Amino acid sequence: MRGSHGDPKIRKRARGLRAQPTDAEARLWSRLRDRRLGGFKFVRQYAIGQYFADFVCREAMLIVEVDGGQHSASASDARRTRYLNDQGFSVLRFWNNEVIENTDGVLEALLLTLHNCPSPDWRFAPATLSPEGRGDAAAPSEHDLKDQ
Repeated sequence: MRGSHGDPKIRKRARGLRAQPTDAEARLWSRLRDRRLGGFKFVRQYAIGQYFADFVCREAMLIVEVDGGQHSASASDARRTRYLNDQGFSVLRFWNNEVIENTDGVLEALLLTLHNCPSPDWRFAPATLSPEGRGDAAAPSEHDLKDQ
């Protein structure tokens, strides 16, 4: 049910959610937008079925949710997470206060998760640099290292 963004009602709802982020969402978005986190592209308030995910890295199939206290032990959140998992997404949740008080720690956890997520389509995976930093040279083989 992904890809329903052509529906004007869904676009309008997503636009409204983007216009009124929580403080935690705004803080996290300022660090995720424009590929600022490890070169990974995130979008916000992304519709998946009947749900809107706070942030999505589509190439890694990772959803990041920023939750307030109303989400603690919520059965509806468990159903939502199951649905999103069934659509092929991994879901990572952070509390609002976690994002506000420990933004760098949240970003570190996100980056670690992203680097460990197998990309379903390697064309979208961020390029890794060679040991020389140019991206065009291969790492030395075990044989090359023995000769040094």
